[in-house]
Amino acid sequence: MKEQIIFATGNQNKLKEIRMILGDRCEVLSMKEAGIDTEIVENGTTFEDNAIIKAQTIARLSGKMALADDSGLVVDAMDGMPGIYSSRFMGEDTSYEIKNAAIIEKLEGLTGDERSARFVCAIAAAWPDGTLITCRGIMEGQIAFKSAGSNGFGYDPIFYLPEFGCTSAEISPEEKNRISHRGKAMRLMGKLLEAAGKSV
Repeated sequence: MKEQIIFATGNQNKLKEIRMILGDRCEVLSMKEAGIDTEIVENGTTFEDNAIIKAQTIARLSGKMALADDSGLVVDAMDGMPGIYSSRFMGEDTSYEIKNAAIIEKLEGLTGDERSARFVCAIAAAWPDGTLITCRGIMEGQIAFKSAGSNGFGYDPIFYLPEFGCTSAEISPEEKNRISHRGKAMRLMGKLLEAAGKSV
């Protein structure tokens, strides 16, 4: 029987990505699938802070190892915003279509490296005994001049990848997982867990 790992998220798109990245190495459960119904207040000041808060909360409630990530879009011309507030930018109920259009509008008149941005993903693994491992993955790019693509989710349609000549919503899910911030962070976490004698 595969080891079960609870991933502290209710975001089905994120859960789908994590399952694709980890493949069949383990069974990844959402909080709902694990029977955990709790509101976690993400009041940290960094991506790592919020990932730790979520992972430790779920490990404590479940009595099992828990994984959590906190990720977001960092736009240099916006002083690093939306950053850790990416999902709450302009309000949690605001559609990403509106959020994406607003970011493009804020960067009007800027070109090339002036539009530099990156996706950041911090992942935390926590155990009921207090053991904690964290790591971070980054995907560099720019803010596109217009939204494009139907793959991915969130800010993917406006995240332009110069090396591909398109947005991260225009490449395949497999290609995105190979180069993405979340893919990099999860693969690094796998190595860290292996080195610590843990498994994913």
